[in-house]
Amino acid sequence: MNQQERVSPGTAAPAEGSSCSRLSPWVFLVSALAVKTALMTVVLVVLFHRSCGQYKTLPENAQGWHCIPSGSASQKDSWKCCPEGWRPFQESCYYFSDDQMPWNESQQNCSGMGSQLVVINTKAEQAFLYKEMGRQFKHQRNGVILYIGLRAQEVGQWRWADQTPYNETAAFWRPGEPSNKPAEMCVVIYHNTENLWNWNDVPCTTRSYRICEKAAVTL
Repeated sequence: MNQQERVSPGTAAPAEGSSCSRLSPWVFLVSALAVKTALMTVVLVVLFHRSCGQYKTLPENAQGWHCIPSGSASQKDSWKCCPEGWRPFQESCYYFSDDQMPWNESQQNCSGMGSQLVVINTKAEQAFLYKEMGRQFKHQRNGVILYIGLRAQEVGQWRWADQTPYNETAAFWRPGEPSNKPAEMCVVIYHNTENLWNWNDVPCTTRSYRICEKAAVTL
């Protein structure tokens, strides 16, 4: 009997088993990487769809985002972001229009962008708007008025667009205003006054610029 005939057919089996044993960790590693890749893909797809949903509410001229550090000590790496063309301040984004509409149409236009006419809660917010109006309308020689989200359903009964109760201590009327006339139930800001007290009540059919407000996005 020659050397080849003395080899048993079963002698190759242990070698094959050893080879499979050596491959098992690699198979496990490749499988784990495949699962991880799949999970990351799902997360990215979800984030993409969320961002697309937000983008649909932006003005047509919005091409990106404008972000500033959140300023929070507990979230040092977070950012407050607004659509391009909106101005960030604290927790909100503000849009100053370049066209004029009556109050109702102004509120509808803001609503179509996922926002509302601005609700002013503090002196700091009023000061920001006052400064920003000067920047936005610096080339306007005549007085410019902008709608805010304050109007009255009954004379003297002021209410904000988001149903926030009216707070007299956070109101910034011009001297002698509001006139509280039945024909003047909506409120505008004058941009060319010399101080923060620049609100005035006007007829709601007055065509005016507007300020929209929406919540900033935290990233």
